[in-house]
Amino acid sequence: MKLKLIYLLIIALVFINCVKKTSQNIYMNDSKENIHYSRTDTAKLNVSNEDWKKILPNDLYKVAREADTERPFTGKYNNTDEKGTYYCAVCGNKLFKSDAKFASTCGWPSFFEQENKESITFKQDLSYGMQRVETLCSRCDSHLGHLFNDGPDPTGKRYCMNSISLDFEPDSKLTTNTVEEEKQTIDFIVLGAGCYWCVEAIFQNVEGVISVQSGFAGGKVKNPSYYEVTTGNTGAAEVIYLTYNKNVISIDELLLIFFSTHDPTTLNKQGADAGTQYRSVVFYKNENEKNSAEKIIQELTTKKVFENKIVTTLEKFEEFYKADAEHQNYYNNNKNSSYCYFVINPKLEKFKKEFKKYLKK
Repeated sequence: MKLKLIYLLIIALVFINCVKKTSQNIYMNDSKENIHYSRTDTAKLNVSNEDWKKILPNDLYKVAREADTERPFTGKYNNTDEKGTYYCAVCGNKLFKSDAKFASTCGWPSFFEQENKESITFKQDLSYGMQRVETLCSRCDSHLGHLFNDGPDPTGKRYCMNSISLDFEPDSKLTTNTVEEEKQTIDFIVLGAGCYWCVEAIFQNVEGVISVQSGFAGGKVKNPSYYEVTTGNTGAAEVIYLTYNKNVISIDELLLIFFSTHDPTTLNKQGADAGTQYRSVVFYKNENEKNSAEKIIQELTTKKVFENKIVTTLEKFEEFYKADAEHQNYYNNNKNSSYCYFVINPKLEKFKKEFKKYLKK
């Protein structure tokens, strides 16, 4: 009986050892399989398809080396919005930053700008009876997707990519010290300048602005609904809660943009929107913000930038109430609506012309 147990134990140990060796070999083979992959080496590769076929997974090979196309809406990066960098899945060449990625309805991940002008090359594609521009990785000549001229500003381009041709690396996690330092550079301010859809759309394009939320501030009603605020009886104003990086843009610069992109001389009114809920207002949370607003108002008044008196109110910030989801990111989600087309578009165009240096890259 003892011999039998010893025999079984030996077999078990041999089996476990074999499994360990096998798993180690698989890991080692995976990590060394593609010897050409590098995120730092930019030297041009000259590798035959025969060799690539031995290295790459079959599905990646078909897309990258035979210009196949993955089915729309199936790619893993089609709907992602995580911050990071996209590389060529074949060779590791840096291609796009997540800041250039935008939501499109084409079914493939889309970007309006490549990471640098040298990272992608282009070739005319006349396949399937169409005239298209094929995009290729400049380092390994692998097929990435196609380039179209129907993208958003500022480039008007849409790099339509196959997810499988991309390798994504999220931004590195910050150390504890870096997090604390980062916290010290982040601040917020609450501003009202008429309909919050317009104000949100403008400040979403400002470099240094981290996020913009639409909502309400002021008044005596706690957590008022949109419809309650529209009555003008709550005392609340439509505002944006703007989070920004003080190392990139200052409070003075934000306030200058604020005063220059609406009419601060019309009392409780912006365009066709009338009522106290549409008043021009700075909700200051400390004396520094109040002093900055007073200083800019004085400068604008002295320089006679506006014909009429500035009536923007400076009110102590108490609490911000976030508006419902359908009011967030409104312009980007409703660009074809008449309000966005006739009201927000002209404001955005004017802002982009007058404040080019503040536009997000």
